[in-house]
Amino acid sequence: MNKQNQTEIKFLGAAGTVTGSKFLLEIEDKKILIDCGIFQGLKHLRELNWLDFPVPASSIDFILLTHGHLDHIGYLPRLVKQGFNGKVYCTEPTADLAEIILKDSAKIQEEDAENANQYGYTKHSPALPLFDLKDVQNTLPLINACPENEYIEVANRIRFRFRGNAHIPGAAFIELAVNNQRILFSGDMGRPGDPMLQTPERPDKADYVIVESTYGDRIHPNDSTEEKLLMIIKRSMENHGPLLVPSFTVDRAQDFMYLIWKLKQENKIPEIPVYLDSPMGIDVSKLFLKYPDILKIGTNVFTQVFKSTRMVTSIEETRHLAKNKHPMIIIAGSGMMNGGRILHYLEEQIGNPNATIIIPGYQAAGTRGRTISEGGSEVKIHGKYYKVRAHIEHIHTMSSHAGQDEIIDWLSALQNKPKQVFIVHGEPHSANALRLKIKDTLGWQCAIPQLMDSFTLN
Repeated sequence: MNKQNQTEIKFLGAAGTVTGSKFLLEIEDKKILIDCGIFQGLKHLRELNWLDFPVPASSIDFILLTHGHLDHIGYLPRLVKQGFNGKVYCTEPTADLAEIILKDSAKIQEEDAENANQYGYTKHSPALPLFDLKDVQNTLPLINACPENEYIEVANRIRFRFRGNAHIPGAAFIELAVNNQRILFSGDMGRPGDPMLQTPERPDKADYVIVESTYGDRIHPNDSTEEKLLMIIKRSMENHGPLLVPSFTVDRAQDFMYLIWKLKQENKIPEIPVYLDSPMGIDVSKLFLKYPDILKIGTNVFTQVFKSTRMVTSIEETRHLAKNKHPMIIIAGSGMMNGGRILHYLEEQIGNPNATIIIPGYQAAGTRGRTISEGGSEVKIHGKYYKVRAHIEHIHTMSSHAGQDEIIDWLSALQNKPKQVFIVHGEPHSANALRLKIKDTLGWQCAIPQLMDSFTLN
């Protein structure tokens, strides 16, 4: 693989599935990893997280991160534990998010392992966290924050830049210039109509494109999120029960906080108590104020939103609130209900026919959220099965991933025809639908890589 001017890309994650984003580039004597995420959802995917990395971790020269979600950064502590000691590059907000999210994930994993061992709902002896806080502390010094829209040279004839794509704060697509060729990694693509984040930038040139396809098979509806949420809140209050919002704590939780605040300001709903129960979500909310340039709505408005939401800081308060059957709105992580504080509320409320649960966006296969969203009659939490009797509502308009039409519009900004497009980060039917749409609309050649596939970029 040391041929002059030859680049090879290997798909080590987010290939044939939505999670575990990891793309390894071998450029002459350099190895570059784009994203370093964990697999989530189905058991056979999660088990991949425990395997050693396919190449020696110490052989990787540096890592570029598109954004701070766990399926893009969560494998970093494992890789460091295996010997990686190079630099990790990302935007400034992503660097802050990485610290928040990795520490939070480590803490949750340590607690889950401790509880599993204590109460015996594990087949492992003992149950262990995928990584712990010590692993995270060893990882954080390697992370280097970079400005957006500025090329950074990391090796001879290899340079990159980050450009904002509005998926979450700090999210970016990556333009990697290698030997006079440009390789474009979309990362997770945000949407032009995001209620809080600035409009995504668009690329102008690429020889090779690696594009996500989470919603590659559909166009997001134009229905008003605000009107849908208003209807759900009113119905929940008529039922005299709590409204649970399992939420991704980066961006989605803040979207809910803002929309609920806005409905109150417009006197469309009464002063029902609203809680954000996520230590990570609280820290992330503060991050919005640290980087005002990413906000559409301005820091003054977001400060009011933040102050109008009650912050839950202790697990004791969580347990107390979880038993409350009265009208209130609880926003809690995690969005796919596979961990976090939301589990305490589900244990107490999922069997309550007066309670309402919002499904706020994409639910990966194998998650509790997917089971509930597809009408499952029971779910397993902490080793025990619970009947689903709560009222389930779906909001399909709040996705932070671009729909098919938005992806095509983003790609159409390219002024040249790429040599190849690789479709990743999607379930098979979504990836194939996007492949056909790109072929029919733009006339470009596309491939859908599978896990461990390699391609030479000439």
